[in-house]
Amino acid sequence: MSRVALPSKGPLLSGKGWTAFFVALICVCALAPVLNLLVPAGSTLHMSDYAVALVGKIMCYAICALAMDLIWGYTGILSLGHGLFFALGGYMMGMYLMRQIGRDGNYKSELPDFMVFLDWKTLPWHWTFSDSFIATLVLIVAVPGVIAFVFGFFAFRSRIKGVYFSIITQAMTFAAMLLFFRNETGFGGNNGFTDFKRILGTPVATQEMRMTLFALTGLTLLGFFLFARWLIGSKFGRVLQAIRDAESRVMFSGYNPLPYKLTIWVISAVMCGVAGALYVPQVGIINPGEMSPANSIEIAIWAAVGGRATLVGPILGAFIVNGAKSWLTVAYPEYWLYFLGALFIAVTLFLPNGIVGLMKKWASREHKAMPDEAQQTPAQRAVAMEQGAEPSALAPLPAQPEGARA
Repeated sequence: MSRVALPSKGPLLSGKGWTAFFVALICVCALAPVLNLLVPAGSTLHMSDYAVALVGKIMCYAICALAMDLIWGYTGILSLGHGLFFALGGYMMGMYLMRQIGRDGNYKSELPDFMVFLDWKTLPWHWTFSDSFIATLVLIVAVPGVIAFVFGFFAFRSRIKGVYFSIITQAMTFAAMLLFFRNETGFGGNNGFTDFKRILGTPVATQEMRMTLFALTGLTLLGFFLFARWLIGSKFGRVLQAIRDAESRVMFSGYNPLPYKLTIWVISAVMCGVAGALYVPQVGIINPGEMSPANSIEIAIWAAVGGRATLVGPILGAFIVNGAKSWLTVAYPEYWLYFLGALFIAVTLFLPNGIVGLMKKWASREHKAMPDEAQQTPAQRAVAMEQGAEPSALAPLPAQPEGARA
């Protein structure tokens, strides 16, 4: 019985892809620190602290957009609740940062200020490991991952999908936001956590720490990108795309979609949790507003604008949309929401494959418009020249069937 040969696995990135990757790596780890720390503030080449904070924040958003592409672009699962996992990772880091304040708070107490204000005498049980940085790193991964696993297991086992799944994820996020708004939960109520002082004993507000967090965020984004490329290029990734295109056929082929969907769902949730943990020390605050349904919808917009199932597209979309948002909210604050709505409608109607899809379409048109001579192989050109054809009139030679040669 003959066996069907699977296509060989290609390289992780093309030559141009590796070039772009290393350029981004140099910008994050070398160029940006030099422009911010060494170039004088009065120079036109100086990268201000505001720009560092803004780009660092957008890179956190780009990680969320990349996570959204894994589940929506490659698996066909549209989540409108990934802001919850982003906020949970942020809260885990925020709890550690609040404990690092110590007695430097307004009430000079070992307890966070909001607990002293509410007349709490001891820390709640879920703050037990908040003074340990190692435990915090574990919780940043574990809390979003466990919640995503429990939710995803019951949802996918019940075969909830499509718009119903999207609505349930949004309802889950909204319910969590209402819970975190309550003062008795021990998460700071509507004010959340702020006024951070130190991280690992180093002041958060220094230029060096800000640039360290910036570089760490950039490295995390690049690392997640390579991981996503490897994952999608593997057999696991091919099964995910098959589930996206025809889940019933995947089941009839002997595959159970549940473990595949659950695994990628948990991975995307963990990625958002890590992004939230990197986000909080850079912006200096975390509150339940990060769980608002609008924030989760924006993550989907970034992926749609950039181009789903491309990995690069959602990252590009996060930078374009949030860069425009930062400018428009200052220049035209009353029109920002109209712009966001118009952008989403325009992408849906005119750019179904996003910006990257449009670029690929243009590139394919240019390739088709190339002269026939440029599309010929060197062997075809040589044969045609021997036959006396003019170089400008050369056309691709038809492939000769075997046995036609003398």
